[in-house]
Amino acid sequence: MGRFSEDELHAVVARYEATRTAALTERDEQLRAFHAAGWRPVDLQRVTGYSRETIRQALRPEVRRATNLSRRRTSPRPPADYRPYGDRRPYVVAETLAALHGPTDGTVTLPRHLDWSGHAEYDLNRPARLASMYKVVLTEAGTVEDLHTWLDANLLRRLWPNLWLPPQLRQRWEEAFPELAAARSEAA
Repeated sequence: MGRFSEDELHAVVARYEATRTAALTERDEQLRAFHAAGWRPVDLQRVTGYSRETIRQALRPEVRRATNLSRRRTSPRPPADYRPYGDRRPYVVAETLAALHGPTDGTVTLPRHLDWSGHAEYDLNRPARLASMYKVVLTEAGTVEDLHTWLDANLLRRLWPNLWLPPQLRQRWEEAFPELAAARSEAA
């Protein structure tokens, strides 16, 4: 933490908050004075560049207090039965690795239901494109047939430790095939 103390940092923040509050109060008073002199809220908005809501809160301080109080009271919390998307997503897992007999070299084009990116052509002789294709197939496969058609068991074993996959997908595959988990721990 060097040559500065926590007290000094607290003092910096306190000074900022005090000057910010004072500046906000002064600005709001001036905007109210312009409004009292006949300026319409829309004109204040046009000239200052402030949003309609900012002008509304400046002209009516009780609105700002109510808004700030409401923000403090309501912290966005998910419902009690909420499960993250990754936990709800229906990832497909093969029954056996032996059934995976997909292409191992050349160029392949994935069908649109697997890759709708516009870059669905993969040169399997380029390691980065091969890994990218495996990631796409694993995350987007809707059926076991997708896996059988596009993945090869030996390539999957070789690529597995380095594939960037959602944790839930990786967990499901490693629970079904402990050899994949072992390959990943050996690579680490």
